Amino acid sequence: MSVKRRIRLGELLVQQNVITEEQLAAALVEQRRSGRKLGRVLADLSFLPESALHEFLAKHLQVPFVDLKQARVDREAVKLLPEPLARRYRALVLQQDARGLLVGMADPSDLHAYDELQTKLKLPLRVALVGEADFLKTLDAVYRQTDEIASLAEAVRDDLKEGDVDIEQLSAEEGSPDAPVVRLLQTMFHDAMQARASDIHIEPGEDKLRIRLRVDGVLQEQIIEGRRVAGALVTRLKLMCGLDIAEKRLPQDGRFSVRVRDAGIDVRLATMPTTHGESVVMRLLSQSTALLSLEKLGMPAATEERFRKLVERNAGMVLVTGPTGSGKTTTLYAALNHINRPGVKVITVEDPVEYRLDRITQVQVMQKIGLDFSRVLRTALRQDPDIILVGEMRDRETVEIGLRGAMTGHFVFSTLHTINAVATVNRLLDMGAPGYMIAAAVNGVVAQRLVRRVCTDCAQPAVPTPNQIAWLATCRPTLNIERQKLVAGNGCTYCNLTGYRGRVAVYEILEIDRALADAIRRGDLEGFARAARNREGYVPLAQGAIDLALSGVTSLAEAMAVGSGLEELVDVDQSAPLAESTVATLLEQRA
Repeated sequence: MSVKRRIRLGELLVQQNVITEEQLAAALVEQRRSGRKLGRVLADLSFLPESALHEFLAKHLQVPFVDLKQARVDREAVKLLPEPLARRYRALVLQQDARGLLVGMADPSDLHAYDELQTKLKLPLRVALVGEADFLKTLDAVYRQTDEIASLAEAVRDDLKEGDVDIEQLSAEEGSPDAPVVRLLQTMFHDAMQARASDIHIEPGEDKLRIRLRVDGVLQEQIIEGRRVAGALVTRLKLMCGLDIAEKRLPQDGRFSVRVRDAGIDVRLATMPTTHGESVVMRLLSQSTALLSLEKLGMPAATEERFRKLVERNAGMVLVTGPTGSGKTTTLYAALNHINRPGVKVITVEDPVEYRLDRITQVQVMQKIGLDFSRVLRTALRQDPDIILVGEMRDRETVEIGLRGAMTGHFVFSTLHTINAVATVNRLLDMGAPGYMIAAAVNGVVAQRLVRRVCTDCAQPAVPTPNQIAWLATCRPTLNIERQKLVAGNGCTYCNLTGYRGRVAVYEILEIDRALADAIRRGDLEGFARAARNREGYVPLAQGAIDLALSGVTSLAEAMAVGSGLEELVDVDQSAPLAESTVATLLEQRA
């Protein structure tokens, strides 16, 4: 197809009376100052909407415009153009069919790029205009490194000889970036960072190796043929952690730091012996991740105000509960960041230290030398602290020391694994803590979960399933389901076809007042649970998840996944769930 000669965008827009000469002059000044593209500058200055610019350019160049937010990109066709060339020519192969290739270009008037693409791809080309910002965003999404991981794993497998891994050879190659194992690890970390993964799982099977990345709480799997690759990977990782490479019968824990694309990453590694070799899980903690403020945690305004008052007290204990990976540490550090000031001494006892804060004394637990939570906590109480953060209440001794510290004028933060805020008291009693100490020391409990955000690029109205309607009617008997505007992600390039991108926390705050404290002292757990759910301002986790679904932040399916199974689903002031006949009527209306 013919492509028009390269144009000067500003002059053309003025000629066609799309913008004025004064607007162009102002935009050019801003462009020289910021170095950004003229089209982006015009949009940022509100001189021309980006959609109108795309429409104008596509019409002038006589090419179609493809909205990458909505387009389905053929992952196999993308591979026809290597990533370096895609970035150089600002082009992306979108589709391949009998007519040739559909190529999206940020600048279709670039004749040199067009000629180079024809030479490299050797197939008939059809050019389409794509938005530059969307193009750059799509590049990071589609050029994952799974193929390179597979090819490097094959190279490692070819290099391995019969028998065990040659430890001396691996040690000799420690500084060599060309060693296949090293390059495989580098590629794995690059892919994990590009996918925004929080964990890397290396799992050997009988005749294959699984590498799984946890992205937004869900694992994404890649299978590599050849189990013996896992042994080489695990050995190299153990060397990086300083672990015993000869010990394969017992679990080991370690940590190391790597740099990926100029970003520092702290890696927590745990090995576990399995029937097919050692399984490894690595938690990735970015050193450049900024601490969140209370305002950016995403709490509803009323919940944030209650939490702020809770953490600004002078003594007592605040517990943050939830399963592993639910964001408890992030919430605690946001609280510490809020109250961290020169006049306050803060000591943290953690395993490991995940964030580093100025003016705070942070202690890393080291079980190997006997430096456990209880020992460090006893020592911390003699360091004249105002506030103590205990990474996790793991045993009776730690719980009792923390409670006594809270009762003697210190403010103690900690975490616990419980299903919700109400169940926290049961858990503390089960760990052997006396009821009178819990009642006297604990100021409040914050339970939380993480739910996936609906991808904003592919979100669309959603119709709830019969099962979801029944669950929603049970949780919110007075809710008019017909009037709710629910959304779900359709799946696009940016979210890896999952329909979700990013996560947000759901919170449940329970402040311990006199009535609740009296119930704890009496050991009346049923009365405690009833009083807690009737407390003014108490919003259960399931109700918070539903609120996020109704506001379009997450899907009803995700809210249901968080809320189902929790005991507080039904508001106690509603007396009972909807009758089956009522639910049936609602289902008939939806049908």
